[in-house]
Order: sequence, then C-alpha cells, then structure tokens
Amino acid sequence: MSDLAALALFTIFVILLLVFDLKVFPRHGPELSLLQATLWTGFYVFLALAFDLGVYAWRGHQPAVEFLTGYVLEQSLSLDNLFVFIVIFEYWGVRPEHHHRVLFWGIVGALVTRAAFVAAGIALLGRFGWVLYLFGGFLLISGLRMAFQKQFNVRSKGNWLLWVVTRVFPIAESDEGGKFFLRREGRRYATRLLVVLVLIESADLVFAMDSIPAIFGITRDPLIVYTATCFGMLGLRALYSVLAGALVRFRYLRQGISTILVFVGAKMLLAYYVSISALASLAVISAILIAAIVGSLLRPKTKDGAA
Repeated sequence: MSDLAALALFTIFVILLLVFDLKVFPRHGPELSLLQATLWTGFYVFLALAFDLGVYAWRGHQPAVEFLTGYVLEQSLSLDNLFVFIVIFEYWGVRPEHHHRVLFWGIVGALVTRAAFVAAGIALLGRFGWVLYLFGGFLLISGLRMAFQKQFNVRSKGNWLLWVVTRVFPIAESDEGGKFFLRREGRRYATRLLVVLVLIESADLVFAMDSIPAIFGITRDPLIVYTATCFGMLGLRALYSVLAGALVRFRYLRQGISTILVFVGAKMLLAYYVSISALASLAVISAILIAAIVGSLLRPKTKDGAA
C-alpha cells in the first residue's frame, strides 16, 4: 500500500470515528461520568497503540517508535490545550452540559488546521531544509515563554478571528439549548457558545504553532506526523472529562510541557552535531511528563494557588 492510499484510508477512519463520537456520546447524557470518560480515554489510547502495532508490522521498528514518540509528544502538549479550555469555559460561564458539544467542534476544527499545518511544514522542509532550525528556535523560545507565562488571554478583545465573526453576525446573549446560531425576527444571531468556540479555535491555532514543529523534531515522515497528530487530538474530549477537575491543580504541568518544548527545540537546533534517536526522545519526553505529574501530585496546588 502506498503512503498516499494509507493517508486516505486513515482520513476516512478519522471521519468515521468523529461520526461515531458524535452519535454515541450524547447517549451518555449531557455529562460523562468519571468512569465513562476514563473508559473512552482508554479506548482512544488503545486505538493509538493498535495502530502503532500496525505500523510496526508494515514499516518496521523505527517508524513504530517514531509514531509512539510523536503520539506521546502530541498528547502531552494537548494537556496545555485542556487547561486553556477549562479557563475559557469558566471565564465565559459555559454550562457543563454544553462543554462536550463545543469541544467536539473545536477538535474537528483543530484536526483540519493541523492537517493544513502538517502539509505546509512538509512542503517547507522538502524545499528548504534550513527551516528545521527555524522551527527549533521557535520551539525553544516558545518553551521558555511558556515557563514564565502566568495565564492565557481568554478575552475577546483583540481576537481577529472573533472580530471577523462579529462583523458577519450580531451576538445574542442567550444560548437557548446550546445552539451556536439563533434566528429572531428573520435575522440570524450568533450565541456566546459560538464566541467560546472561536476562542478555543484561536487558542488551538497558537498551540498548533508549537505542536506541529515539535513533531517534526521527531520525524519528517508525512504518514507518521499526520497520524500521530490526529491520534493526539481524537481523545481530547474524553480526556477533558477525566482531567477537568484536577488539571488546574497540576502546578508543574506547564513547566513540564515547556521543558518538553525546549528539549525538542534544542534537539532540532543541534541535529547537525548531536543525533538523538526517536527512542531516546520518547524516554526523555515521557520522563519529563511523568516527573511533572508526580511532582504536582506530591505537592498539589489548591484553588487559590497555594501549595
């Protein structure tokens, strides 16, 4: 099977998973229980590991390790996405029963933008090899900035994407059952849920500028990059239900993620002088993430920010 055929089949698989997700999740009610969310998260992790076994059988050991490393990297970076989603929902007062619907369409949009970013990155690296060093420097700066950044801006002021939306649709105060649009007196209005969705998509665009260059630090194989990125995003909705209450208490999570970005950025910048295998990268990324989570559990942060 050619890589192009494999990409097409995988895209169809992702679309079917999204349809399945959209049809099955509502049957659990407006909110998932912790057990249900954990089972769904495990289901998506199982799919990723099963796919990795398929890569091993088809491509061999090295591509399988690259996929697993890329998947762990994308999953770890997505934790920061979840933290920002929680802040956005809290700031805009979104009711819990509407979280999953907004997250679903946010993830659909994220998959589309990431596919475009992956295609653009592969084209750039294929034509200009030195772009790898540009990506490395960008990740290094992003990681250092994240380490000292206190809070992500969730306000609508200055958001160009939201500005475009508000130029087209007036904003209604009521959500009326979790709708994105309302029609009143023959005129279409956007609801606050659409505002929240646009803010989530805007935040994800920022994160994609970190995560896509980061995975190019692991591999430049288009199939591995694309599939690992998609698997890293697919389970976010269920993972959100598992971690929503506890994520804000992980005081060292952002430092861990920033350290991962710095590591991958340095790896890309030093690629000419130092060769770090995908397996070694997997070990380092996993160790940093585990250390951040364990450290946070040993010294949790309370809601008021104190230890």
